Amino acid sequence: MEETRRIYLKMGDRVVHLRYPHWGTGMVVEEQNSTVLGGNSFVKIVFRDGRIRVFDNNFAHAWCCYYAGIRRCT
Repeated sequence: MEETRRIYLKMGDRVVHLRYPHWGTGMVVEEQNSTVLGGNSFVKIVFRDGRIRVFDNNFAHAWCCYYAGIRRCT
């Protein structure tokens, strides 16, 4: 049986990366979610350093941006 996708971030979320604080805060500017059950889910984040980075957004996967060090700003 395929696992259900569990989304961590959504459009407009402000984030920081715990391992790379010099990137500054970031904003989720795009979400890409597969229509296939158990498919990939990605977010595109623009950080203050001007770089755009793409991360896995499925909390159910070990590669999720949460486990990589991305945290929502409160």
